[in-house]
Amino acid sequence: MVWPAYACGCGGLVPGRNTTVAVARETSVVRWDGHTEEIVMSLTVGGDAHEAAWIMPVPNRATVRLGDRALFDEVGEVTAPAHRTRHYFWPRTGDWPFDDRKIRYADGAGAGAPSSAPPRVGVVGRERLGPFDVARLTATDPDALRDWLEKHGFQLPDRLADGLRPYVRAKWEYVAVRLAPAAVAGRGDGAKDGAEDGAKDGAKDVLGGTLDPLRLTFDSNRLIYPMRLSRLAKTAQNLELYVLAPHRMEPRGDIGGGAPRVTYAGWVTPGQAPRGDLAELAGKRMFLTSFQQSFPRPELIYGDHEFRRAETDDTYQRVTYDHKLLTIGGVPAWLLTVGGGLLAVLAGVLTLLMAARRRRRAERFWGPGGPPGPGDSPGYPQHLSPGQDGLPS
Repeated sequence: MVWPAYACGCGGLVPGRNTTVAVARETSVVRWDGHTEEIVMSLTVGGDAHEAAWIMPVPNRATVRLGDRALFDEVGEVTAPAHRTRHYFWPRTGDWPFDDRKIRYADGAGAGAPSSAPPRVGVVGRERLGPFDVARLTATDPDALRDWLEKHGFQLPDRLADGLRPYVRAKWEYVAVRLAPAAVAGRGDGAKDGAEDGAKDGAKDVLGGTLDPLRLTFDSNRLIYPMRLSRLAKTAQNLELYVLAPHRMEPRGDIGGGAPRVTYAGWVTPGQAPRGDLAELAGKRMFLTSFQQSFPRPELIYGDHEFRRAETDDTYQRVTYDHKLLTIGGVPAWLLTVGGGLLAVLAGVLTLLMAARRRRRAERFWGPGGPPGPGDSPGYPQHLSPGQDGLPS
């Protein structure tokens, strides 16, 4: 049974006989400078297999070495959403005089193979890298590739052999990696020998957890990411890919999935990265673009991802907003505004009441006409006689 990569889908996993293996997560960082491409890949696997083979097609001969786990932590930090604060005026649920809960909102925004005729399967290199037994292969026939794997204890299902045919026609090469648990890999000169020793000891070590990253380097005059084997998957696939290049890059098409979505775009400058692992991979000032894409129906995938330079090098970062009540000196602004408005209205009402009271008192003393104006004869109001005005006579 074959479980193509869950997240990136850039290869196929082949477990040993009568066992199963699954990729719970696969994350890749790709660097391309116009001539050379590097893919740093991290697999998180599970299942009951003591060992498995992972097949990765590449357009040209590749070198393979171990990568650094810290790279993926740093990429995650760099591309994480920025946090911003937005203030609102009127109180919401979570603010006084309501309750004490908070509300959070999130915004979104190669070259060909060598000309000489190769054998049906050729081993151009083999090395041991940590828990990995890495073989770099050429093949002119998927069936011959399957035979080679079977001779080394693995079964290549017919569906995966068929999936490799387009790469065979294009004269690509392959990286075949034997995966084994670290405890098993340490018991012999090879993963297979270690597994046999483990079986004799009664050990039940199986593949599980996040494996050490692998770093593949090969020549390529175009930025390409193998995806074709993902069409063999039986469940929906999701792609999460980080691309380092001289400029912002974009996929040439959706290759049968949903529209690719940019989740980050920005420059990586040596010396300014949080820990330096990302800057070390970049080597110089490079543009980092992060993509996410879903494939609800993997059988519709019709090719590999090819990337081209975007029209502009515009930067982008997702933003998560914390909405907070606007305050002035620790006092809610709405309370100050509403309270100030009420005081102003109250002061106006009091002013009108006091003016009306003074007017009524004047009318009682001077009469309806009010006090005499200039030129009027002084004297008591006509409607009052001495002694009735409350003043001494």
